[in-house]
Amino acid sequence: MIGRRNLLRGSLLSGSILISGFDKFRWPEFFPSQVSDPFREGTQIGVVDFSDEGKAPMGQAIGAELDGRLFTDHSKLKPENPVTPTSSFYIRTRASKFLDNTKPWSIQIGGLIEKPSAISVEDLEKIAQPMGLHLMECAGNSRSAHFGMLSVADWEGIPLQGILENAKLKPQATRVLISGFDHYAAESNSSWPGASWIFTLEQLKSSRAFLATKMNSQHLTADHGAPIRLVVPGWYGCTCIKWVNEMTLVEEDAPATSQMQEYASRTMQNGVPTLAKDYVPALIDAAAMPIRVEKWLVAGKIKFRVVGIQWGGSRPIEGLEIRFNAEEDYVPVDDFRISTHDSWSFWNKAWTPQKGGRYLIRLRLKGSNNVARRLDSGYYMRSVEITET
Repeated sequence: MIGRRNLLRGSLLSGSILISGFDKFRWPEFFPSQVSDPFREGTQIGVVDFSDEGKAPMGQAIGAELDGRLFTDHSKLKPENPVTPTSSFYIRTRASKFLDNTKPWSIQIGGLIEKPSAISVEDLEKIAQPMGLHLMECAGNSRSAHFGMLSVADWEGIPLQGILENAKLKPQATRVLISGFDHYAAESNSSWPGASWIFTLEQLKSSRAFLATKMNSQHLTADHGAPIRLVVPGWYGCTCIKWVNEMTLVEEDAPATSQMQEYASRTMQNGVPTLAKDYVPALIDAAAMPIRVEKWLVAGKIKFRVVGIQWGGSRPIEGLEIRFNAEEDYVPVDDFRISTHDSWSFWNKAWTPQKGGRYLIRLRLKGSNNVARRLDSGYYMRSVEITET
Protein backbone atom coordinates (compact mmCIF):
# COMPACT_ATOMS: atom_id res chain seq x y z
CA MET A 1 0.00 0.00 0.00
CA ILE A 2 1.13 3.58 -0.62
CA GLY A 3 2.30 4.90 2.71
CA ARG A 4 0.07 4.81 5.73
CA ARG A 5 -3.34 6.34 6.06
CA ASN A 6 -2.14 9.61 7.57
CA LEU A 7 0.61 10.00 5.00
CA LEU A 8 -1.89 9.41 2.20
CA ARG A 9 -4.35 11.85 3.68
CA GLY A 10 -1.71 14.53 4.18
CA SER A 11 -0.15 14.21 0.76
CA LEU A 12 -3.45 14.28 -1.11
CA LEU A 13 -4.80 17.25 0.76
CA SER A 14 -1.58 19.24 0.47
CA GLY A 15 -1.35 18.47 -3.22
CA SER A 16 -4.85 19.75 -3.83
CA ILE A 17 -5.09 22.73 -1.51
CA LEU A 18 -4.40 25.28 -4.23
CA ILE A 19 -7.14 23.92 -6.48
CA SER A 20 -9.66 23.02 -3.81
CA GLY A 21 -12.83 25.00 -4.37
CA PHE A 22 -11.78 26.37 -7.77
CA ASP A 23 -14.75 24.62 -9.33
CA LYS A 24 -16.99 26.76 -7.12
CA PHE A 25 -15.63 29.89 -8.77
CA ARG A 26 -18.36 31.91 -10.45
CA TRP A 27 -17.55 33.65 -13.70
CA PRO A 28 -18.76 37.26 -13.72
CA GLU A 29 -22.24 37.78 -15.12
CA PHE A 30 -21.14 39.57 -18.27
CA PHE A 31 -24.54 39.34 -19.91
CA PRO A 32 -27.31 40.54 -17.59
CA SER A 33 -30.73 40.80 -19.11
CA GLN A 34 -31.33 44.26 -20.59
CA VAL A 35 -34.99 43.78 -21.49
CA SER A 36 -38.17 43.00 -19.61
CA ASP A 37 -39.65 39.56 -20.04
CA PRO A 38 -42.00 39.72 -23.07
CA PHE A 39 -43.69 36.50 -21.95
CA ARG A 40 -44.58 37.63 -18.45
CA GLU A 41 -48.24 38.26 -19.29
CA GLY A 42 -48.52 35.34 -21.70
CA THR A 43 -49.43 31.66 -21.45
CA GLN A 44 -47.32 28.82 -22.73
CA ILE A 45 -49.50 26.66 -24.97
CA GLY A 46 -47.02 24.07 -26.19
CA VAL A 47 -43.53 23.05 -27.28
CA VAL A 48 -42.34 22.61 -30.85
CA ASP A 49 -40.36 19.40 -31.28
CA PHE A 50 -37.04 19.41 -33.09
CA SER A 51 -37.19 17.63 -36.43
CA ASP A 52 -34.86 15.21 -38.25
CA GLU A 53 -33.27 13.86 -35.06
CA GLY A 54 -34.29 10.21 -34.94
CA LYS A 55 -36.36 8.42 -32.34
CA ALA A 56 -33.84 7.42 -29.70
CA PRO A 57 -35.50 6.70 -26.33
CA MET A 58 -34.59 9.43 -23.87
CA GLY A 59 -33.84 9.13 -20.16
CA GLN A 60 -33.86 5.34 -19.96
CA ALA A 61 -31.05 2.80 -20.13
CA ILE A 62 -31.06 0.55 -23.19
CA GLY A 63 -28.78 -2.21 -24.40
CA ALA A 64 -26.06 -3.93 -22.39
CA GLU A 65 -22.32 -3.72 -21.75
CA LEU A 66 -20.39 -2.00 -24.57
CA ASP A 67 -23.62 -1.43 -26.50
CA GLY A 68 -25.51 0.02 -23.52
CA ARG A 69 -26.70 3.64 -23.71
CA LEU A 70 -28.69 6.25 -21.85
CA PHE A 71 -29.45 9.61 -23.47
CA THR A 72 -30.16 12.65 -21.29
CA ASP A 73 -33.35 14.57 -22.08
CA HIS A 74 -32.51 18.29 -21.96
CA SER A 75 -35.95 19.55 -22.92
CA LYS A 76 -37.03 20.28 -19.35
CA LEU A 77 -33.75 21.78 -18.09
CA LYS A 78 -34.05 25.05 -16.18
CA PRO A 79 -31.41 27.47 -14.82
CA GLU A 80 -32.58 26.99 -11.24
CA ASN A 81 -31.91 23.25 -11.43
CA PRO A 82 -28.84 22.69 -13.63
CA VAL A 83 -27.75 19.32 -12.19
CA THR A 84 -28.67 16.16 -14.08
CA PRO A 85 -30.19 13.52 -11.77
CA THR A 86 -28.00 10.43 -11.61
CA SER A 87 -30.78 8.31 -13.09
CA SER A 88 -30.78 10.60 -16.16
CA PHE A 89 -27.03 11.20 -16.52
CA TYR A 90 -25.92 9.89 -19.91
CA ILE A 91 -24.26 6.50 -20.32
CA ARG A 92 -22.01 5.56 -23.24
CA THR A 93 -21.09 2.05 -22.02
CA ARG A 94 -22.97 0.04 -19.41
CA ALA A 95 -21.29 -2.11 -16.78
CA SER A 96 -19.87 -5.49 -17.72
CA LYS A 97 -21.75 -8.57 -16.59
CA PHE A 98 -18.42 -9.76 -15.17
CA LEU A 99 -18.04 -6.69 -12.93
CA ASP A 100 -18.30 -7.62 -9.25
CA ASN A 101 -18.50 -4.64 -6.88
CA THR A 102 -19.12 -6.83 -3.86
CA LYS A 103 -15.41 -7.68 -3.62
CA PRO A 104 -12.72 -5.29 -2.28
CA TRP A 105 -11.49 -2.93 -5.01
CA SER A 106 -8.12 -1.27 -5.31
CA ILE A 107 -6.18 0.73 -7.87
CA GLN A 108 -2.81 -0.76 -8.77
CA ILE A 109 -0.03 1.79 -9.37
CA GLY A 110 2.96 0.55 -11.31
CA GLY A 111 5.21 1.08 -14.29
CA LEU A 112 8.05 3.58 -14.01
CA ILE A 113 7.94 4.11 -10.24
CA GLU A 114 10.36 3.03 -7.54
CA LYS A 115 7.91 0.71 -5.81
CA PRO A 116 4.63 -0.65 -7.27
CA SER A 117 1.75 -0.23 -4.85
CA ALA A 118 -2.02 -0.10 -4.50
CA ILE A 119 -4.70 2.16 -3.03
CA SER A 120 -7.96 0.72 -1.75
CA VAL A 121 -11.23 2.43 -2.54
CA GLU A 122 -12.00 2.43 1.18
CA ASP A 123 -8.93 4.58 1.89
CA LEU A 124 -9.78 6.92 -0.97
CA GLU A 125 -13.35 7.38 0.22
CA LYS A 126 -12.09 8.54 3.62
CA ILE A 127 -10.30 11.51 2.08
CA ALA A 128 -12.77 12.34 -0.68
CA GLN A 129 -13.89 15.96 -0.88
CA PRO A 130 -16.51 17.96 -2.80
CA MET A 131 -15.29 18.67 -6.35
CA GLY A 132 -18.24 20.76 -7.54
CA LEU A 133 -20.32 20.80 -10.72
CA HIS A 134 -18.66 19.41 -13.83
CA LEU A 135 -20.06 18.76 -17.26
CA MET A 136 -19.31 15.65 -19.28
CA GLU A 137 -19.94 15.18 -23.01
CA CYS A 138 -19.34 12.09 -25.12
CA ALA A 139 -17.15 12.82 -28.13
CA GLY A 140 -19.73 10.89 -30.15
CA ASN A 141 -22.64 13.10 -29.03
CA SER A 142 -24.93 13.34 -32.04
CA ARG A 143 -28.14 14.80 -33.45
CA SER A 144 -29.59 11.32 -34.02
CA ALA A 145 -29.95 10.98 -30.22
CA HIS A 146 -30.99 14.62 -29.62
CA PHE A 147 -27.43 15.40 -28.43
CA GLY A 148 -28.32 13.42 -25.32
CA MET A 149 -24.77 12.41 -24.36
CA LEU A 150 -24.23 15.59 -22.39
CA SER A 151 -24.85 15.94 -18.64
CA VAL A 152 -23.79 17.80 -15.49
CA ALA A 153 -23.29 16.25 -12.04
CA ASP A 154 -22.14 17.43 -8.62
CA TRP A 155 -19.07 15.29 -7.93
CA GLU A 156 -17.10 14.13 -4.92
CA GLY A 157 -13.64 12.62 -5.16
CA ILE A 158 -9.88 12.83 -4.72
CA PRO A 159 -7.59 15.10 -6.79
CA LEU A 160 -5.27 12.92 -8.85
CA GLN A 161 -2.35 15.29 -8.46
CA GLY A 162 -1.90 14.37 -4.80
CA ILE A 163 -1.82 10.65 -5.56
CA LEU A 164 0.83 11.09 -8.23
CA GLU A 165 2.93 13.39 -6.06
CA ASN A 166 2.98 10.71 -3.40
CA ALA A 167 4.36 8.07 -5.80
CA LYS A 168 8.13 8.03 -6.37
CA LEU A 169 8.41 8.31 -10.12
CA LYS A 170 11.46 7.34 -12.12
CA PRO A 171 13.03 10.15 -14.18
CA GLN A 172 11.76 8.73 -17.50
CA ALA A 173 8.14 8.65 -16.30
CA THR A 174 6.41 11.47 -18.18
CA ARG A 175 2.92 10.07 -18.82
CA VAL A 176 0.23 8.14 -16.97
CA LEU A 177 -1.82 5.32 -18.48
CA ILE A 178 -5.14 5.13 -16.62
CA SER A 179 -7.13 1.96 -17.22
CA GLY A 180 -10.46 0.51 -16.14
CA PHE A 181 -12.09 -2.90 -15.91
CA ASP A 182 -12.51 -4.05 -19.48
CA HIS A 183 -13.83 -7.61 -19.81
CA TYR A 184 -17.26 -8.22 -21.29
CA ALA A 185 -19.52 -11.22 -21.77
CA ALA A 186 -20.61 -10.24 -25.29
CA GLU A 187 -18.93 -8.76 -28.34
CA SER A 188 -19.97 -5.25 -29.30
CA ASN A 189 -21.63 -4.05 -32.49
CA SER A 190 -20.57 -0.44 -31.97
CA SER A 191 -17.52 -0.14 -29.70
CA TRP A 192 -14.01 -1.45 -29.23
CA PRO A 193 -12.95 -2.85 -25.87
CA GLY A 194 -10.11 -0.88 -24.30
CA ALA A 195 -11.05 1.47 -21.45
CA SER A 196 -7.81 3.45 -21.09
CA TRP A 197 -6.20 6.81 -21.91
CA ILE A 198 -2.69 8.23 -21.58
CA PHE A 199 -2.12 11.72 -20.14
CA THR A 200 0.92 13.81 -19.38
CA LEU A 201 1.44 14.73 -15.75
CA GLU A 202 0.84 18.37 -16.62
CA GLN A 203 -2.47 17.60 -18.36
CA LEU A 204 -3.82 15.90 -15.25
CA LYS A 205 -2.64 18.76 -13.07
CA SER A 206 -3.93 21.64 -15.21
CA SER A 207 -7.31 19.98 -15.81
CA ARG A 208 -7.73 19.31 -12.05
CA ALA A 209 -8.50 15.66 -12.81
CA PHE A 210 -9.88 13.61 -9.94
CA LEU A 211 -11.01 10.11 -9.04
CA ALA A 212 -14.74 10.32 -8.42
CA THR A 213 -16.37 8.31 -5.62
CA LYS A 214 -19.80 10.00 -5.65
CA MET A 215 -22.06 11.94 -7.97
CA ASN A 216 -24.96 14.02 -6.70
CA SER A 217 -24.19 12.99 -3.11
CA GLN A 218 -24.60 9.28 -3.86
CA HIS A 219 -22.13 6.53 -4.59
CA LEU A 220 -21.58 5.94 -8.28
CA THR A 221 -23.86 3.44 -9.96
CA ALA A 222 -22.31 0.48 -11.76
CA ASP A 223 -23.17 2.01 -15.15
CA HIS A 224 -21.53 5.30 -14.15
CA GLY A 225 -18.25 3.66 -13.16
CA ALA A 226 -18.63 2.31 -9.60
CA PRO A 227 -16.75 1.94 -7.45
CA ILE A 228 -14.47 4.66 -8.85
CA ARG A 229 -14.03 6.56 -12.10
CA LEU A 230 -11.79 9.25 -13.50
CA VAL A 231 -13.19 12.71 -14.23
CA VAL A 232 -11.09 15.09 -16.34
CA PRO A 233 -12.90 18.46 -16.30
CA GLY A 234 -13.10 20.08 -19.72
CA TRP A 235 -12.17 16.89 -21.61
CA TYR A 236 -14.49 14.62 -23.56
CA GLY A 237 -16.06 11.71 -21.71
CA CYS A 238 -13.98 9.10 -23.54
CA THR A 239 -11.04 10.20 -21.37
CA CYS A 240 -13.04 9.87 -18.12
CA ILE A 241 -12.27 6.21 -17.56
CA LYS A 242 -14.84 4.17 -15.61
CA TRP A 243 -14.13 1.28 -13.22
CA VAL A 244 -10.55 2.51 -12.69
CA ASN A 245 -8.30 -0.32 -11.50
CA GLU A 246 -4.83 0.61 -12.70
CA MET A 247 -2.51 3.58 -13.17
CA THR A 248 0.76 2.91 -14.96
CA LEU A 249 3.61 5.41 -15.30
CA VAL A 250 4.99 5.24 -18.83
CA GLU A 251 7.65 6.94 -20.93
CA GLU A 252 7.30 9.58 -23.62
CA ASP A 253 7.12 7.15 -26.56
CA ALA A 254 4.30 5.01 -25.14
CA PRO A 255 1.94 3.66 -27.82
CA ALA A 256 -1.58 5.04 -27.99
CA THR A 257 -4.33 2.89 -26.47
CA SER A 258 -7.11 1.34 -28.54
CA GLN A 259 -9.59 3.78 -27.00
CA MET A 260 -7.47 6.75 -28.05
CA GLN A 261 -7.39 5.37 -31.58
CA GLU A 262 -11.13 4.61 -31.65
CA TYR A 263 -11.92 8.20 -30.68
CA ALA A 264 -9.20 9.88 -32.73
CA SER A 265 -11.54 11.42 -35.30
CA ARG A 266 -14.18 12.35 -32.70
CA THR A 267 -11.59 14.16 -30.57
CA MET A 268 -10.37 15.94 -33.72
CA GLN A 269 -6.91 14.39 -33.94
CA ASN A 270 -4.70 14.56 -37.02
CA GLY A 271 -5.39 11.11 -38.38
CA VAL A 272 -4.98 8.13 -36.02
CA PRO A 273 -1.57 8.54 -34.37
CA THR A 274 0.17 5.41 -33.11
CA LEU A 275 1.98 7.19 -30.25
CA ALA A 276 0.24 8.85 -27.30
CA LYS A 277 2.51 11.90 -27.51
CA ASP A 278 1.06 12.76 -30.92
CA TYR A 279 -2.47 13.22 -29.54
CA VAL A 280 -3.65 16.73 -28.74
CA PRO A 281 -5.72 17.11 -25.54
CA ALA A 282 -9.30 15.91 -26.06
CA LEU A 283 -10.74 19.24 -24.91
CA ILE A 284 -14.40 20.15 -25.25
CA ASP A 285 -14.65 23.23 -27.46
CA ALA A 286 -17.04 26.05 -26.67
CA ALA A 287 -20.50 25.08 -27.92
CA ALA A 288 -24.15 26.05 -27.67
CA MET A 289 -27.53 24.74 -28.82
CA PRO A 290 -31.26 25.22 -28.26
CA ILE A 291 -32.89 22.65 -25.96
CA ARG A 292 -36.55 23.56 -26.54
CA VAL A 293 -38.75 25.92 -28.52
CA GLU A 294 -41.72 27.07 -26.46
CA LYS A 295 -44.98 28.22 -28.05
CA TRP A 296 -46.74 31.07 -26.24
CA LEU A 297 -49.93 33.07 -26.53
CA VAL A 298 -49.15 36.71 -25.67
CA ALA A 299 -51.80 39.42 -26.01
CA GLY A 300 -53.74 37.27 -28.44
CA LYS A 301 -50.71 36.59 -30.66
CA ILE A 302 -48.54 33.50 -31.03
CA LYS A 303 -44.91 33.97 -30.11
CA PHE A 304 -42.04 31.57 -29.56
CA ARG A 305 -39.23 31.44 -27.04
CA VAL A 306 -36.07 29.48 -27.80
CA VAL A 307 -34.32 28.22 -24.66
CA GLY A 308 -30.79 26.86 -24.86
CA ILE A 309 -27.51 26.03 -23.17
CA GLN A 310 -23.88 26.96 -23.70
CA TRP A 311 -20.91 24.91 -22.49
CA GLY A 312 -17.26 24.05 -23.08
CA GLY A 313 -14.25 26.20 -23.84
CA SER A 314 -11.54 27.36 -21.49
CA ARG A 315 -12.37 31.08 -21.24
CA PRO A 316 -15.45 33.25 -20.71
CA ILE A 317 -17.01 34.10 -24.05
CA GLU A 318 -17.75 37.62 -25.26
CA GLY A 319 -21.28 36.93 -26.40
CA LEU A 320 -23.64 34.50 -28.10
CA GLU A 321 -25.57 35.10 -31.32
CA ILE A 322 -28.36 33.20 -33.08
CA ARG A 323 -29.98 32.96 -36.50
CA PHE A 324 -32.99 31.05 -37.77
CA ASN A 325 -32.07 30.50 -41.41
CA ALA A 326 -29.05 30.89 -43.63
CA GLU A 327 -30.43 34.01 -45.35
CA GLU A 328 -30.93 35.77 -42.02
CA ASP A 329 -28.40 37.75 -40.02
CA TYR A 330 -27.09 36.62 -36.65
CA VAL A 331 -28.55 38.58 -33.72
CA PRO A 332 -27.66 38.51 -29.98
CA VAL A 333 -29.62 36.19 -27.73
CA ASP A 334 -31.87 38.00 -25.25
CA ASP A 335 -30.66 36.70 -21.92
CA PHE A 336 -27.37 34.93 -21.31
CA ARG A 337 -25.78 34.55 -17.90
CA ILE A 338 -22.64 32.52 -17.41
CA SER A 339 -23.14 30.49 -14.25
CA THR A 340 -20.27 28.30 -13.05
CA HIS A 341 -17.04 27.07 -14.54
CA ASP A 342 -17.25 23.56 -16.06
CA SER A 343 -21.04 23.47 -16.02
CA TRP A 344 -23.50 24.76 -18.62
CA SER A 345 -25.08 28.19 -18.86
CA PHE A 346 -28.59 29.10 -20.02
CA TRP A 347 -29.86 31.59 -22.57
CA ASN A 348 -33.13 32.36 -24.34
CA LYS A 349 -34.39 34.27 -27.34
CA ALA A 350 -37.84 35.67 -28.13
CA TRP A 351 -38.74 34.77 -31.71
CA THR A 352 -41.63 35.74 -33.98
CA PRO A 353 -41.29 33.93 -37.33
CA GLN A 354 -42.97 35.78 -40.19
CA LYS A 355 -44.36 32.64 -41.83
CA GLY A 356 -44.66 28.91 -41.36
CA GLY A 357 -42.08 26.48 -42.61
CA ARG A 358 -38.81 24.80 -41.67
CA TYR A 359 -36.25 26.82 -39.72
CA LEU A 360 -32.61 25.94 -39.02
CA ILE A 361 -31.50 27.32 -35.67
CA ARG A 362 -27.78 27.95 -35.47
CA LEU A 363 -25.58 29.76 -32.95
CA ARG A 364 -22.13 31.29 -32.96
CA LEU A 365 -19.82 32.94 -30.48
CA LYS A 366 -19.13 36.63 -30.59
CA GLY A 367 -15.40 37.30 -30.72
CA SER A 368 -12.59 34.77 -30.99
CA ASN A 369 -11.41 34.03 -27.44
CA ASN A 370 -12.48 30.39 -27.67
CA VAL A 371 -12.08 27.56 -30.15
CA ALA A 372 -15.50 26.38 -31.36
CA ARG A 373 -14.87 23.95 -34.21
CA ARG A 374 -18.05 21.91 -33.93
CA LEU A 375 -20.23 24.95 -33.33
CA ASP A 376 -18.71 26.78 -36.30
CA SER A 377 -19.32 23.79 -38.56
CA GLY A 378 -23.04 23.70 -37.75
CA TYR A 379 -22.70 20.46 -35.77
CA TYR A 380 -25.18 21.58 -33.07
CA MET A 381 -27.67 23.17 -35.48
CA ARG A 382 -31.28 22.10 -34.88
CA SER A 383 -34.39 22.42 -37.00
CA VAL A 384 -38.09 23.00 -36.29
CA GLU A 385 -41.27 23.04 -38.38
CA ILE A 386 -43.45 26.06 -37.63
CA THR A 387 -47.06 25.45 -38.64
CA GLU A 388 -48.76 28.43 -37.03
CA THR A 389 -47.71 32.06 -36.67
